Amino acid sequence: MTFGLVPHQECLSMAPKSPVKLPFSLFLALRYLKPKRTFVSIITLISILGVTFGVAVLILVIAVMTGFDRELRDKVLGFNAHILVTNGSVMRDWRPLDAQVQATPGIVATAPFVQGPVIVEFAGRRLAPKIRGVELERELKVTDIRSAVKWGELDLDGDKTVIGRVLADQLEIGIGDKLIVYSPGNIGAIIEELKKAEDNPADKKSLEELRSMVLPKELVVTGIFESGHYDYDSEFLLVPLYIGQELYELGDGLHGLTARTIDPNHPESIQQQIQGFVPKETEVLTWMDMNKSFFDAVRMERNVMFFLLLFIVIVAAFGIMNTLITVTVQKTREIGIMKALGATTYKIVWVFLAQGMLVGAFGNLTGLALGMAALHWRNEFKDWLSATLHMEIFPQTIYHFSAIPAQVVPHDVAVICISAFVMSSLAALIPAYFAARLDPVVALRYE
Repeated sequence: MTFGLVPHQECLSMAPKSPVKLPFSLFLALRYLKPKRTFVSIITLISILGVTFGVAVLILVIAVMTGFDRELRDKVLGFNAHILVTNGSVMRDWRPLDAQVQATPGIVATAPFVQGPVIVEFAGRRLAPKIRGVELERELKVTDIRSAVKWGELDLDGDKTVIGRVLADQLEIGIGDKLIVYSPGNIGAIIEELKKAEDNPADKKSLEELRSMVLPKELVVTGIFESGHYDYDSEFLLVPLYIGQELYELGDGLHGLTARTIDPNHPESIQQQIQGFVPKETEVLTWMDMNKSFFDAVRMERNVMFFLLLFIVIVAAFGIMNTLITVTVQKTREIGIMKALGATTYKIVWVFLAQGMLVGAFGNLTGLALGMAALHWRNEFKDWLSATLHMEIFPQTIYHFSAIPAQVVPHDVAVICISAFVMSSLAALIPAYFAARLDPVVALRYE
C-alpha cells in the first residue's frame, strides 16, 4: 500500500462548498417571516392577502376601464366620421362648401348625409328610430360601416335599407322583408293641408296633396349591421341619400357633411382650418367634441376608481404595520442582544424594513398573477355568475357591449405594483425605526 499526496486542486474539489451567505438583515427578516403556528403568522398571511387582493382588483378594474374607453373609441370611429360640418338646419348650397372641405390639407374624403327621426312599421309593430341617408360610395370612404354588416349585404341601390341588429330584433324583421317608413319631416305641411281640407271638403286637390304627403315609403331590408354600440344598433337605419331627402322634403339640401382625416386622434388643427372658411352659423365638430362628455366621464371614473381601490392596499399596509409592531414587541430581548453584540441601528432598521418589503413583493407577485388570471377569465366568470344568480351582470343595454372589454397597459400595471410596494415598505418603516431606537439595557431586562 502506498500513500501519496492528494493534488491541491483535487483537495479543493473535495472540500465542502459553503452555502450562499445572505446579508444579516435579510437573513433575520426571512427567519421572522418563516411560518409558525402563532397569531403573528396569521396576521402576516392576512397582510399578504390584503396586498394580493388590492393589486389584483386594481389591475382588473383599471384594465377593464381602459378597455372600455378603447372599445368605445373604436365603435364611435367605426360608425362616425372624424369631422362633422353642419348648421343645425338644412344646408342648401352645399356643393361649393363640400369642395372646399375636400381641398383642406389632412382631409382624406367627405360625404353628405341626411339624418333625423322617423316612424317605422312592420307586422303591426311601430318604433321611432333615426334614418341616416348616405351616398354609399362616398360614405364608405369616410366610415367603416361595411365591416359592421353581419347579415345580408350593404346594398342601398334603390328603395332599400340596412338596419341595426337590435332594431331588427325589436321589429322581428329579417332580410328581404319590407319596412314601412313614415317621416315626421313634413308634419307642418300635413297640418296645413288638413285645415284646408276641413275648410273645403269638396276641394279634391287638397285631399290629393294630403294623401301624397301621408303615403309612407316602403323599403326592402337588404342587410343588418351590428356595430357593437347599442345606441347605433337600436336607433339607426341606413337609406340612400335621395330617400332621406324625399322623406324630409329637402330637395337637393342636406343636414350636413362628414369628413375623414389622416389622423383621427389629432383632428383639431384640421377643424380650425375648416372653421376659418365656413359660414358663421356653421359648426365644425370633431368626433371627440360630439362624445366629449361621455369620454370625460369614463376617464374621470377610471381615475376615481384607481384612488378608491388604492385604499384596499392602504388597509393591507396597516396590516403589515400591525404585524411588525407585534413582532417588534415579541423580539425585544433579541433586539437588545443584537445591539449589545454590536448590531448597528441601520442593520436593525433593515431587519424589519426587509420584512415589510418581502411581504409587499410577495403580495405584488401573487396579486399580479391573480389579476391577470381574472382578466383572462372575466367573461366566462361573468356568464357563470349570471347563470348562477339568474340575473344579468353586465347589461348590454346599459354598457353598450356584449362582452366585458379589457386592455392591459404595462404603464398602469407598473404604477399599481410600485405603489403597492412603496406603501408596504413605508408601513414597515415606522415599527423598524422604533425597534432600532430600543436601549439594549432596557431591551435585555424586558419581560
